[in-house]
Amino acid sequence: MAAATFWAGAAQAEAATAADDSASKEVEEVVVTGFRDSLAKAINIKRADTAEIDTILAEDIGKFPDLNLAESLQRIPGVSITREGGEGRQITVRGLGPQYTRVRINGMEALSTTGAPDNDGGVNRTRAFDFDVFSSDLFNSISTRKTAEADVDEGALGATVDLNSAKPFDYNKFTFIAAAKDDYNTLAKSNNPRFSAIIADVTPDGTFGALASVSYTKRDFIDVGSSTVRWDMGNVLSTGGTSAAPLVGFGSVGGTNCQVFPLPAACAAADSALHPRFPRYDDYTDKQSRLGASLSLQWKPNDRNLVSFDTLYSDYRGTRQEQYLEAPGFSGTGKCASATTCTSIANIAVLSDTINSQGVMTAGTFNGVDTRVEDRFDKLETVFQQYTLNGQHQLTDKLSIDELIGYSTSDFSNPIQTTLGFDQFNVQGFSYDFSSRVPMLNFGQANLGANGPWVLTEVRERPQTDDNGYKTVQVNGHYEWNKTWKFSAGVNWKQYDFATTSLRLVNGESVNSTNAYKGLLAIPISSYSQLVTLPTSGLSVPSGSSLTWLTPSVSNAASALGLYSNTSLFALSTTGDLGDNASVRERDVGGYVQADFKTELLGRPFHGNIGVRYVETGEDASGFTFIGGVLGPVTATHDYNNTLPSMNLVWDVSDTVLLRASASKMMARPNLTDLVAATSVTVSGTSFSVKTGNPDLRPFLANSYDLALEWYPERGTLVSLAVFRKDITSLVTTLTQNLVFHDNPFGIPDSAAVAACGSTPGCSASAQWAFSTPQNTPGGTVNGFEINYQQPFSFLPGLLSHTGTLLNLTWVDSRVLYPNGSGGFVPNQLLGLSRYSANATLYYEDEKWSARISGAYRSRYLMQVPGKETGTDADGFDQTFNLDASVQYTINPHLKLTLEGINLTDQYENEFNDTTRDLSYYYHHTGREVLFGVRYSY
Repeated sequence: MAAATFWAGAAQAEAATAADDSASKEVEEVVVTGFRDSLAKAINIKRADTAEIDTILAEDIGKFPDLNLAESLQRIPGVSITREGGEGRQITVRGLGPQYTRVRINGMEALSTTGAPDNDGGVNRTRAFDFDVFSSDLFNSISTRKTAEADVDEGALGATVDLNSAKPFDYNKFTFIAAAKDDYNTLAKSNNPRFSAIIADVTPDGTFGALASVSYTKRDFIDVGSSTVRWDMGNVLSTGGTSAAPLVGFGSVGGTNCQVFPLPAACAAADSALHPRFPRYDDYTDKQSRLGASLSLQWKPNDRNLVSFDTLYSDYRGTRQEQYLEAPGFSGTGKCASATTCTSIANIAVLSDTINSQGVMTAGTFNGVDTRVEDRFDKLETVFQQYTLNGQHQLTDKLSIDELIGYSTSDFSNPIQTTLGFDQFNVQGFSYDFSSRVPMLNFGQANLGANGPWVLTEVRERPQTDDNGYKTVQVNGHYEWNKTWKFSAGVNWKQYDFATTSLRLVNGESVNSTNAYKGLLAIPISSYSQLVTLPTSGLSVPSGSSLTWLTPSVSNAASALGLYSNTSLFALSTTGDLGDNASVRERDVGGYVQADFKTELLGRPFHGNIGVRYVETGEDASGFTFIGGVLGPVTATHDYNNTLPSMNLVWDVSDTVLLRASASKMMARPNLTDLVAATSVTVSGTSFSVKTGNPDLRPFLANSYDLALEWYPERGTLVSLAVFRKDITSLVTTLTQNLVFHDNPFGIPDSAAVAACGSTPGCSASAQWAFSTPQNTPGGTVNGFEINYQQPFSFLPGLLSHTGTLLNLTWVDSRVLYPNGSGGFVPNQLLGLSRYSANATLYYEDEKWSARISGAYRSRYLMQVPGKETGTDADGFDQTFNLDASVQYTINPHLKLTLEGINLTDQYENEFNDTTRDLSYYYHHTGREVLFGVRYSY
C-alpha cells in the first residue's frame, strides 16, 4: 500500500504546475459564537486529523457545568472518570486506567498529584494525573488522542490527553471576560465563591500579543456515610491449627467456648463467615480552594516565524477532618492478656448471628466488643508550575522546524496528617445489621457521650510529600517533498524527577500506661474532645443506630497535648515507613521518523502516516532496603529501549463517509514506587505488611489496532462506530503473599518485624504478614467498541430547531492474568475497566437562551484482584450515574446569567469487596451543587 501510494503521489507531483506550488494559501478565521458552533468546529478538527482524536473547545469547557477538567473530559466518547469527595479526579480511557494515560500541557508532558482519603488511594505516588488540581477555566481546548503516531512521544496505552491554555493570537483583538458564581452545596448547606477572568490584546501590527487569566474556586462540603475497611474471617488457625497453635477466632458463639481445640462446629461456622472488619460511621468535613493563573506571550515578527512563551500556575489547598465511630474489635487478630487492655476478636462473644447462604455474617449481636472513636485531620497542598517556550519557523517553502523547551513541577505536601483515638473496651450488647448499604450500628451499653469511660489509645502523625518535575527539550523538522509526501523527523530529551517522603512517630502510635506516652493519660480528655452527630440527610440510616458520639479534636489536642511543639515526645523519623521515602530519576532520549501522505485510492481521497519511534529509558531508583540483613540506602539502575512503529490511514469512502484504520505498538512506564529498590515494614492497627520494590520492571507494552467508520452528513453532525483491540504483551501487577515473617524469602531479618510491631498484640516475626512486590506478568487482551452520535436538530420545526444532542456509548471487555499468591494466576478484568460507559447531552440554544442537561454513566470496575481479604475475588467500585444541567440567559452581547446544577442525582461513592457477594466497603455521598453566576465579556 505504501509503495502504491508513493508512486501515485509522484505521478501527481509531476503533473503539478509551478503556479500551483507558489500559490498563496488563505486561512479562514473561524469564530466560535455559541455551543452549537463550537461542537461543529470540534467535529471538523476530528474529521481533518489523521489520528483518532476527540476535542472539546473553550465554549464547551466554559459552559459545561463542570467543577474541573476531569468532569469536562467525561463528555468524550470512551472517557470515564473516578470521583473523590464528589469531584472528578482521574480518568480512564477505553477501559485503561489513569496510570495508562499520559497528559501534555501546552505540548509538554506533565504530572500533577494530590492526596485523598485512604480508601481512594491516599497520597498519589503513581503516574496517574489528578485533574482536580486545575479549573477548566484556564484552558481553551482539550484533545484526547486514542491512537499513536510516531511524532507524538510515548508513554500511554490508553490515550494522550492534550490540555492547551488560551493564547493571545486565539483572539487577535482586545478581549476581556470575567465570570463569578455562587456555589451552594445542598448537604453542607454552604455557599462558596468561584471567579475567573481573562484579558488579552494584540498590537496594531499583529506581531505581538499578551494574555493573562486567573481562576479561583472555594468549596466547603461534607462527605458522609459508612465503611467497613473490608470484610474478614476469623483467623484460619482456628480451623487449621493444632492444640499448640493460638486460637484467635471469636471467643464464643451462643455460649459455646471457641478458644479450644478441636473447634466446635458453631465456632467454625462463625469463624469461616465473612464479617465487617471495622463496622463504622464516617463524617468528613472538607475545605478546598483552588487558585490558578496563566500568562501567554506570542511574537510573530513575520508570516514565517512564531514564538510563544506560556506559563501555568495552580495552588490547590485543602483540609479534611475525618471522624469515625467504629468497632475495631472485629479486626483484631491477636490474643489479649486482658479484655480491657487491647483489641481482639478473641474477646468477642457472639450472642446471635445471621449467616446467609453466601457465607456472610450479615447481622449479629455481640458482647465484649471494643469501641473506638477517631479524629483525623489532614492539611493538603499542591503547587503546580510550568514554563514552556516553543517556536515555529518556515525556513523555505518546503522546510520548516519547530522546537520546545519546557519545565514543570508539581509539589504536593501533606504537612499535617494527625489521628487521635479514644477506646472503650469490652462493650456489651453491640449489634450490627448490613441488610442495607447503610448499616444499622448500635453500640449497646457503651456510653458514647462525654461521661463515657474513654481512654486515649492512639496517636498518629504521618506527614508526607510527593514531588514531580519534568524538563523537556525537543526539535522537529518537516519537509514537504511534494503535494503527496511530507517527511518529518525529530529528537527529544526528557528528564523526570520523582521524590517522596513519609514520616512516622519514633515512639510508635499506641498509647498505654507503660510506654513513652503514658503521661498523656493524665490529661483530661475533656480538654481535647467534642461531640459529633452524624448528618443523616439523604443517608437513610436504619432506626436503632447510634448517631451521636464524643470524638477527639486534633485542633484542641495540638495545644492540650503539645502535638507539634513537644518535639521530643512526638519526634518523627523515616524509619516507620521506609518504602515511601524514595526517589526516581528517569531520563528518556527518543527520536522518530514519519512520512505523511495525501493521495487517492480508487478515485477517492486517501491520506495517512507511517512512522517509527525509538526511545531509550534510563532509571536511577533510590530507597532503603535490607542487604545481608542490614538496612541501608541503595540506588538501583535500569536501562531499556523500545522501538514503536505506528500507522494511521484515512480513506474518504464518499464525500461524507470516512474509514479509519490504525495499528501501533504502545508503551507506558511502570508506577514510580514500584520501581524503587526499597523495603517497607509497617504495622497499622491489626494489618501487618511488607512492601518491596522492583527496579528491574519492564514497561507496559501493547499492540494496538483501531478501525472506525465515520459519517458526516451535514455540518455539526457525526455518526461513528469505532472498534479497537489491544494485545497487552507486558503488564505489571502486584503479587501479595501471606507469609510467616521469619520464613520470608526476601532476606528481611526478624528484627525489622520486632521494631515495627512494638507492643501491638499478635504482631511478631512468627505471625503471618502480607508481603507485596510488583512483577511483570503476561498481560492479556482488551477489546471494545465506541458509538458516537452528535447532531443539531435544525431540520425540526419551531423551537425544536434550536435543539440538539450528543450521545456516545463505549463497551470494553478484557481478560488479563493476576498472580494468586500461590504460584499461579487467576483471570479477571483489567483494573479500572468499566465494561460500559455512556454519555448523553440534550441542548437548546437560541439568541437569548442556552440550556443543557447531561448524564454520565459508568459501570462497576475493579481496583484489586484478588481481594485484599481471604475469600474475596476482587475489590472495586460500583456503577455510577451523574446528572448535570445548566441554563444561560443572554441579557445582551456582553452580559449573561447562568444557573447550573451538578451531581443532581447525589450519586454515592459505593465501593465493594467481592464481585459476587457485593459486600459494602465504603458508601458515601456529598450532596448536590447549585451554582448561580454572571458572565461579562468585552
